[in-house]
Order: sequence, then C-alpha cells, then structure tokens
Amino acid sequence: MAALFGSRVRKLRTAAGLTQAELGEKTHVVSSRITQIERSSGAKPTLELTRALDTALVADNLLIDLWPYVYREAFPDWSRAFMAHSARAVSIRQYAAHVVPGLLQTEAYARAVLSVGRSLKNEEHLAERLSARLERQERLDAPDRPDLWVVLDEAVLRRPVGGWGVTRNQLIRLLEVATEPHITLQVLPFDQGEHDAMGGSLTVLTLPDGTEVGYTEGAHYGQLIEDPEEVSRFAVTYDRLRAVALPPLMSLDMIRSVMEGNHRGASVPSRSDRRRLAQEQLQQSGGGRLRGGGRRIPRRRPRP
Repeated sequence: MAALFGSRVRKLRTAAGLTQAELGEKTHVVSSRITQIERSSGAKPTLELTRALDTALVADNLLIDLWPYVYREAFPDWSRAFMAHSARAVSIRQYAAHVVPGLLQTEAYARAVLSVGRSLKNEEHLAERLSARLERQERLDAPDRPDLWVVLDEAVLRRPVGGWGVTRNQLIRLLEVATEPHITLQVLPFDQGEHDAMGGSLTVLTLPDGTEVGYTEGAHYGQLIEDPEEVSRFAVTYDRLRAVALPPLMSLDMIRSVMEGNHRGASVPSRSDRRRLAQEQLQQSGGGRLRGGGRRIPRRRPRP
C-alpha cells in the first residue's frame, strides 16, 4: 500500500508539472521527503502531510482515502478493527489496567509504551506506530469529538513508564485534559480489591447508529466483541468499575498527590471516607452530580 501511495503521488505530481522540490515547497517538506514517499522508503507520511499533498496535487481526497491502508501494517490485526470503530465512535468508555490510554498519552509516554512488545519490528516500525497514535489523538479536538470517560487503575499512576520524568509529565497532561467538558477521569484505587476486569483493559464504544462494541486487550492480544448480549455484559462490568472508582474530583486529587509525592505514599481515603466525601460534594453542589474538574451535571428528576 505504501508503494501504491507513492506511485499515485508520483503520477499526480508529474501530471501537475511539478518537480519534487516544487511539491516539497508547497507541502513544507524537503524534496528528499517527497522522494522517500514516491519510492515507499523511509518513514510513512503522516496524515497532516497526506492532507497537504492531496491539496497541492488536487487529488480530490484520493490520497487521504489511501492513507489508512498505508498504515494498516503498523499494528497487529487484532487492533485494526478496534481503531476503525474508535475513529467513528460518539462515546468511548475505557478501563485502563496498565498504562494511560493512547488517546491521552504524551508523545514521550507513547514512545516508551510502543517501544516494547513482541510485534515491534524496528525503529521505522516504531516511528509509524507513534505517528499513527498521535494522529488519532486529533479526534479529541475535532467538531465530532466523542465523549471520553476513562477509569484508570491506580497502577497506571504509579508505574514509571519511560522513567519518572516522562510519567510526571503524563500525569500533568491528565490533569489538563480533565478540564475538558467531554473528558472525565476516575481512578480505581488498590484498596478496592478484586474486580471483574482484572488482568486486562476494557473499552466500550458507542457508534453513531447507537450500537455498541466492546474490546479487551492484554500485552499481546486483543479481542473485539460485537455480539449484543456479550457487549451488554461488558458494559455492565464497566459501569460497576465506574461505580466503585473514586469520584472525579477525588481522582484528580489522587493524581496530583502521586505526581507531587514522586510516587511515594499518595493518600487514599478509606471506602467509608470516600462515601462521606462524595455525599458532601453532592450537598455542596446543590444536589448535582460532579464530573471532571468540578463541572456540575443536573440530577435527572424521577419520572412521575
């Protein structure tokens, strides 16, 4: 697919009467980058560069439509269908057991995560995966951005992925994105004990037509669940995790505590204290539910 993409760029460039240097100038890259693309050598084009090429060559979205297929070999088979569904989802609910979800990762944190694993081939393969992951994050700023609700296991906060400096910057990023109205973060503390999703991460996606799909993932496997009954069970499991996790405001306090304490002894309230504090928050907010950084969501009135 990379060779096909490069061939199309070369034909469109020739038809437009442009040299590689002229096309590079129009797309703000050096001419050698155009040479790499046309010969399908070096790093694969990013989505941003693909859009620039499509515009400069008046390709009528041909190159943009080809781009996902250029990247299809960058990730294992079992993750591609999930990524395709995620790109369309109107709601994303995730439980992350080991690392921060890809949509919220900093570049340094993502590089550290993607640098390990049996399916990684070489540095070029790593660059392709990293570029694709960062491109997918643009969806959170798009007009059709999904609602994102993430439950992070406490282990995610305490594992120094890429070293403490990288992890600290990642925690800062979490505090920043939690202020967005479409993003909610909760932390599931260690003291909650065992739960139904132990051993792997869990995601439930709601698609534009209202259907839902589930996805579970471990270190070297992933499974897409589309059977409605099975997806419904996964959704219930997720709701249970969300119910026993720290409320959003307390979750952000815990993230700050871990960040400022350099991973040493962040204070976690007991279950009874959490219930009491959550009730106090509700009372102080006038009875509304709190999410994210203190945003109030009016309580629904019971039906008569």
